[in-house]
Amino acid sequence: MSLQKQALSAATEYLRRRPSEITRALSNLLGLRIGVPLDALRWLLDRAARSGKLKDPVLTEVPPGIRFTASIDAMKTPLRVSAVVYIDRMAISPEQIRIEVRLEEIWAEVQGDAVGPVAALLKSGALDLSKPGNLAKYLPLPPTVIETRDNRIVLDLMKDPKIGENKRVRRALSLVAPVVTAYGLETDDDHLDVVFRPLPEGLLPAASAIRNHLLRPGVRRVRALLPSFGL
Repeated sequence: MSLQKQALSAATEYLRRRPSEITRALSNLLGLRIGVPLDALRWLLDRAARSGKLKDPVLTEVPPGIRFTASIDAMKTPLRVSAVVYIDRMAISPEQIRIEVRLEEIWAEVQGDAVGPVAALLKSGALDLSKPGNLAKYLPLPPTVIETRDNRIVLDLMKDPKIGENKRVRRALSLVAPVVTAYGLETDDDHLDVVFRPLPEGLLPAASAIRNHLLRPGVRRVRALLPSFGL
């Protein structure tokens, strides 16, 4: 069974067990929120663990953030790592999907009697884990990581060619961003909530976006379907 089918089956079973999620989703929409159950993220992490990328992942709600704990392999050194993740700011437009991440309460523990440079640095206390952004500067990073500083990491998902060069994504953002935009993530009641803000640029840009990206293309499609009569 494909991952998509597994996810759909798991979601269907989850809603059968917790029908209150439907009511919560409708209530969130009225409050301009979209809530993702942490159980859904735990399900994804469990699939990642099965692939061998990490072991024993744990997600814990720490409002307004979320604590992530897992066992990983760093340069052949088995570690148990943990951090509380906060999303301080989001900015979404046709040009960027910018997410500012802050990490707190970071710790890493060497498992077993592992030896090596990473184990030596951790055991000696020479590795400053409170500022992972400074350490990340010396590592090969994906293009989506545009800034690392102290305990902050800034991502721009549009730097991923699969997203940034996708015309459908850019067209959708051109329509949606002036009408409603996500500006934060926070945890609440074992859910990860995406919080939206309406009309971030005001009413006129929103009306212009709807006209240019929704109404006009729709009119052109209708005209193309109509027969032309030459006079």
